[in-house]
Amino acid sequence: MAPARDTGTLGKAIAVLDIIATASEPLRFTDVLRLADQPRGTLHRQIANLIEEGLITVNRDQSYGLGLRLLQFASRTWASNAFRAIAEPHIRTLHEATGETVHLGVLHGTDVVYLDKIESRQNIRLVSQIGNTAPAWCTGVGKAALSALADPDLRALIAEIRFTRFTPHTITDARTLLSEIAAIRREGNAYDREEHELGICCVAAPVRSADGQLIAGVSVTAPAYRITPEFFSSWAAITRAAAAAIMRDMAIQLSPRRSA
Repeated sequence: MAPARDTGTLGKAIAVLDIIATASEPLRFTDVLRLADQPRGTLHRQIANLIEEGLITVNRDQSYGLGLRLLQFASRTWASNAFRAIAEPHIRTLHEATGETVHLGVLHGTDVVYLDKIESRQNIRLVSQIGNTAPAWCTGVGKAALSALADPDLRALIAEIRFTRFTPHTITDARTLLSEIAAIRREGNAYDREEHELGICCVAAPVRSADGQLIAGVSVTAPAYRITPEFFSSWAAITRAAAAAIMRDMAIQLSPRRSA
């Protein structure tokens, strides 16, 4: 049992969060109750509050997982993170080649969280921010990330999507999304043709760590009126090249070091 912490309500909630976060496998309520120094009723309230605040989630087997809001907090202080540091020179190269807004996003559930962004050199810019989330099924960077999932994981995740129509172009059913992901896997690029926001288009490519633990995407985004078919074609190739360079450097820099 965890030692009691006389730190008030917040401290007790953090203690519960710590138990869930550091567990070697997902815990259910009875598991947390056994480990936490709190009465059953108090623990129910603490967990309900953590769920409401987006700090933990409830899995389909009623175990607990870490919530998206924690990733949002983390992404705001990601400057020293290895993945972002590895990707940074490659997204800068992509930005220099296009002059448009470049995003780096990581898949989290049915959303993507923007980990990095380089603004367009043009006068009209996008309002996206590092730490913000967007639905994966109707954004270029999100669909690119989805395409990097193994088929069983992809189908399980798509089953959780509550398809919302943001524009007349938004995908609103699983069958269409699966068909598009098949095309992304064949061609190596994902596109957002005004699917999340009217007037905004992008081309993206998937990024995946060698162990499959990190699923992400990189994209070039611009107002629709600035994008011609020629731009889409040229950006597709250099976006794939940027994604490949990120994955190459991840394999080198994040692999276990071998002793001499």
